[in-house]
Amino acid sequence: MEAFPAFFPLRGKRVVIAGEGDGARAKARLFDGSPAEVSLVDGEAAARPATYAGALLAFVAGADADFRRAAAAAARAAHVPVNVVDDPALCDFHTPAVIDRGQVVAAVGTAGAAPLLAALLRNDIEARIPQGAGRIAALLGARREAVREAFPDMTQRRAFLRSVLEGPAARSAMAGDMALASRLLDEAVAAGFSAVGRVTFIHSAEAPDLICLRAARVLAEADVIVAADDEGLAATYARREARRIAPAAASAAELAELARGGQQVVVVVADEDAEFSAAVRDFGVAVEILRPAPAP
Repeated sequence: MEAFPAFFPLRGKRVVIAGEGDGARAKARLFDGSPAEVSLVDGEAAARPATYAGALLAFVAGADADFRRAAAAAARAAHVPVNVVDDPALCDFHTPAVIDRGQVVAAVGTAGAAPLLAALLRNDIEARIPQGAGRIAALLGARREAVREAFPDMTQRRAFLRSVLEGPAARSAMAGDMALASRLLDEAVAAGFSAVGRVTFIHSAEAPDLICLRAARVLAEADVIVAADDEGLAATYARREARRIAPAAASAAELAELARGGQQVVVVVADEDAEFSAAVRDFGVAVEILRPAPAP
């Protein structure tokens, strides 16, 4: 990883954009609709550290190299991270290609090496993120403490949230009926929840992009991954926080016990092992087998 991505909360913060022209206007548009205070400055003010005092971030744009250097130096003197348009050598951070869905924000970066590539990748990802995703995030954010209190165990809480994301509360939020979504979520929290786990066997493909969409989603949601260290699918799709178990150490009884506790267990296998999957199923837990799409 060449650069570490991070998200800065904007509520109650100030962002300074120094300069003029298309570059400065483009940076200002990034913050349209955000809760941040955006200060636009130019001329001598851009070269004064006091201009940036207390700001969260600073952006500098301009055709004049001396102006860019002076503004960047002033921002740093005020201990404010600065991005200078089209001048990577002066940047403390790079501006990613952003997908804005309100509470849901996705960003694609190339460490400043290929902004056009980042923009093209953003377009591909943007088509996959529905407009209502931000409303679902806002719904869950408003009930975060209530959910935490109702489900103090992290595994059970994750299972509950998975059920919410696939249930009527999320569908109502997606449709824009936030009052109904809030009521349905409150009812779900009050009713409690019995987590239902599953063990999913995913057959590895010749290339990671040949797996089906469901397999990619199951891997992303998994609490426990059973895979070889060099297994491509787990490295590509699974959460880094998911617990890993070596295949040689995974028994049918242990996997079934994890599933009975509400955890989503994924076993990545290279070859069919009907006997092992049947042994897991014999413990009375749900078992699913997903195979890769045929190679073109």
